Amino acid sequence: MSENKLQTKAENDGSKYVRAVLVIVMAFLLFGGPYAAYTLINVLNASYVISTIGAFAMIIAGLVLMWYLIKKKIIV
Repeated sequence: MSENKLQTKAENDGSKYVRAVLVIVMAFLLFGGPYAAYTLINVLNASYVISTIGAFAMIIAGLVLMWYLIKKKIIV
């Protein structure tokens, strides 16, 4: 029984970094989406439609990642 507790503790310690990286990526996708649209339109002179679709895709990916993190109880 104590072996099971030690294994779970070791697994949780190693995944703290992965959890932190996933939360940072989620925040980047959610909050960076609108900024990415601005950058693509004004700095890189990309098409408005393409930059809006890219920004929307980033926001959707961030929401999906947030849903996953909440479901796995990483974000409470």
